Amino acid sequence: MRVLIIEDDRVLGPALRDFMQAQGHEAQLITQGDQLLLQCEQQRFDLLVLDLNLPQLSGLEALRQLRAAGHTIPVLILTARDALEDRVAGLDAGADDYVTKPFELAELAARVRALGRRHQAQLQHILEAGPLRLDTQNKELLFEGQRLNVSVREFSLLELLMQRAGKVVTKQQIIQSLSDRSTDFSDNAVEVYVYRLRKRLEHTGVLIQTVRGFGYALEVSQR
Repeated sequence: MRVLIIEDDRVLGPALRDFMQAQGHEAQLITQGDQLLLQCEQQRFDLLVLDLNLPQLSGLEALRQLRAAGHTIPVLILTARDALEDRVAGLDAGADDYVTKPFELAELAARVRALGRRHQAQLQHILEAGPLRLDTQNKELLFEGQRLNVSVREFSLLELLMQRAGKVVTKQQIIQSLSDRSTDFSDNAVEVYVYRLRKRLEHTGVLIQTVRGFGYALEVSQR
């Protein structure tokens, strides 16, 4: 997994990074809470290990910002704060697990593996394109954490395009994919639903490009 550690202790931070790397993970270390959201916007991580007592911005506030921005990456809080109210606040802010210092490395490694398994299971039914997140299991489309209302056919069309993001999807492939919903689904119907979906996505930075003579391709604009 790709693990981001947010820890300002000059000894513990590098030690955690080295331990994660020894466990076979890619590990990166930052030391300030106000760096968290930017790092997650710029890179993809599979897990965050987050201290609460951080300079500039507390770990709790950094976590709240992360969740408010729509990031669902698993977060393990690793902190010296062991009071019940601290645990409750951390979990309510969006943490997936809470470990107090001092801790045993073997337990930390086991909790990291458990969160990793859970995250991978969730990703099997999650599609992402830029700020869009499509949950095929719960039939939900999110833009920056906010739900977008689309019709069943629009959802199915977007799912097909996201599955092949950056590649051309032909009209025939779209018709074959959606034909079980209507026996008279045609070329014209494809154009209608592409038009409607474009209108839904026009402020998201996710574009449906027409590839003349071939079909359509989903692209994420550089905003």
